[in-house]
Amino acid sequence: MCRWESPTRPTRPDERYQVLLGYLYARSPAGGVALGSGSDFAYLLEALAAFGVGEDRLRELSETIARTVAFDTGRSTSLPAWLSPTLQADLAGALVDPDRVGEDCLVQLGHAVTTLAGQVGQVPFARLQVGLAPLVESCHRLRAGAQPAPVRQQLAAVAADAFALAARVAFELRDDQAAVALYGQATKAAGELPDPWTVAAVLTSRAMVTYYATADLQAARRLADAAARHAAAGSSVLMRARAAALQAEMAARAGADRRALPALKLAWHHADADTNGDPASGRFSEDRLGGFEGVVRLHLGHVNSAQTHLERCRDALTRPRDRVQRAIVTADLALARLRGGDPQTAAQDLHECISLTAATRGRVATQRISQVRSALNPWRHEPWVAEVDDHLHTVLLA
Repeated sequence: MCRWESPTRPTRPDERYQVLLGYLYARSPAGGVALGSGSDFAYLLEALAAFGVGEDRLRELSETIARTVAFDTGRSTSLPAWLSPTLQADLAGALVDPDRVGEDCLVQLGHAVTTLAGQVGQVPFARLQVGLAPLVESCHRLRAGAQPAPVRQQLAAVAADAFALAARVAFELRDDQAAVALYGQATKAAGELPDPWTVAAVLTSRAMVTYYATADLQAARRLADAAARHAAAGSSVLMRARAAALQAEMAARAGADRRALPALKLAWHHADADTNGDPASGRFSEDRLGGFEGVVRLHLGHVNSAQTHLERCRDALTRPRDRVQRAIVTADLALARLRGGDPQTAAQDLHECISLTAATRGRVATQRISQVRSALNPWRHEPWVAEVDDHLHTVLLA
């Protein structure tokens, strides 16, 4: 430690040492966990950034430490893990008198929500729900106040993200009634913001959840269309791309190729634009759009093209936080291979999907596994299908 803190010849810690330092600095003097701004861990990240450690590496380190320290026992998932002691006190006072909540407190709440969102795919959804519960409750109670307009808008932005994430988690845990209520609250909070892209962000997520929870394609398409209208009026090019991609998928599932293909083309038009400084940065990308194109091509019967796009998307989803999406894309790829006349390779892809889903317990991927396995029934007597069944029963159904 002396070498990297030396004022005369400082040496940047290597990646293994960064993890060790992160683990140590995340522990508060009182023996708890402190990861938020103002904590020792936050100061460590600032120091590493000054040494030239890149943003992606800092994000990866934050996610690793959060997973290791705050979730290793399943007991440290409460609000204090994500708020510095000073801001814990600020929040406690704000909850007593919501009219007095300050901007610093809301910044930390937003950071906590963002940190938990980054744990999707790495931490069981039940633990995420426990971690989110005090954040969601805090947003509810703070929104009962009457803050000045700038603070009120900041609170609305944090609340929209918190409610939407909680809705997604509730869906994954098969609590669809709670998901619907939370999405409604997220939409209301986002509607208080001046830029409509935030409403589009909520509606795109709600559209997908609606489809996979209810199989109501028409309801999902209505939500996708509403998302596209809000995105068109907003400042985020990436959200316009996401909304158009969602419209394309819903149209393809309905067999409406004359609507699906133009929507897909529009999505690529938006994604190819200059997205530097886009307010929805990190929420959508060309890699994700490739996955949408693969699904659209699959449902329109363009099997070879679907395989190409799905393979490219799967190979790009390499981060731990991408595991939920990678499982879904891999299942889609398996179905594309099956429809392309290669059931044995489809079974191999299904093995990967099963392993990923066993780790994440993603609801959509579970549905996809069932779909692909049913499509493999004509080959059920083959040994490689029996191996899929053994794997499925061992890691998912046992």
